[in-house]
Amino acid sequence: MAESKKYKKIKFAESDLTWISLNDPTEAELASLRKTYKFHHLDLEDCLSETQRPKIDDYDNYLFIVLQAPKRKGRKGQVVMDEIDIFIGQNFIVTVHDHNTIINKVFENCRKSKKIRSDYMSKGSGYLLYMIVDDIFEAGFPLLDDLSKQVNELEVEVFHRDYSKDRLKDILLLKKDIINFRRIIMPQRAIIAQLEHKNKKFLPENLDVYFDDIVDKIEKMWNSLENLQELTASLQETNESIISHNTNNVIKILTIFSVIMLPLTFITGFYGMNVNGLPFAQSGSSVAIISSIFVTVAIVMVAYFRYKKWI
Repeated sequence: MAESKKYKKIKFAESDLTWISLNDPTEAELASLRKTYKFHHLDLEDCLSETQRPKIDDYDNYLFIVLQAPKRKGRKGQVVMDEIDIFIGQNFIVTVHDHNTIINKVFENCRKSKKIRSDYMSKGSGYLLYMIVDDIFEAGFPLLDDLSKQVNELEVEVFHRDYSKDRLKDILLLKKDIINFRRIIMPQRAIIAQLEHKNKKFLPENLDVYFDDIVDKIEKMWNSLENLQELTASLQETNESIISHNTNNVIKILTIFSVIMLPLTFITGFYGMNVNGLPFAQSGSSVAIISSIFVTVAIVMVAYFRYKKWI
């Protein structure tokens, strides 16, 4: 099959190893692989489906591996799942993906640089598999660092003494990204661990330590995500407490204002009655006297509230 934007191939003659990279392939393009490598038709159907659970299907002459990795998507950069399907045999690796930036970058580097091509492909298909998978999960750490930075920025804002804005939406979006990251990473640990115990010629025992290193990286990611999840939960609780406290303060001020106005309203209503004999009503300085009563009542009530430490 001729190369195209979707179908690319590298042949490393020294180890007789071929790496084929398929970007969002069509059914016809996958069918050509079946003719060449005798892949099971169910595996090819899995490559065309939208989402597959992470797994390893073991056949006589190859393994079919479904992996998932986190990536940013859309204007808001939400964390979503990116699926990578891998066929590996004695002298070939086929990667099927939806324009995965990491795989495309590694593939182009191998194609352009003889040294990089040798580093990746000179030790057989098993070692190439390790290098590809390691690069995929290594790319998760910058994303993890970015989430950690977002948590720290929100923490500074929430605990700022002049904080008044409700950041609940930002906290919930960040919490969703962390949950999605955890959901993606969790099953990958078991899949990579299985590769250590596959009895295949192209996966020799000396590769166990390499795949174990990837498992360790995933464990570190998982532990960091647990910490971030706890922090975001604490930030959400703190945010709600601060907003509740601010709301209570507003209600308290309005209540105090209403209580101060109550006797003043009563006095105003009392002197608004159309009857004779009201105190000070006939005095020439009645307005000044009644205004003084208003001010005195207000001052006394404010002083009392301060004494009680209500304001």
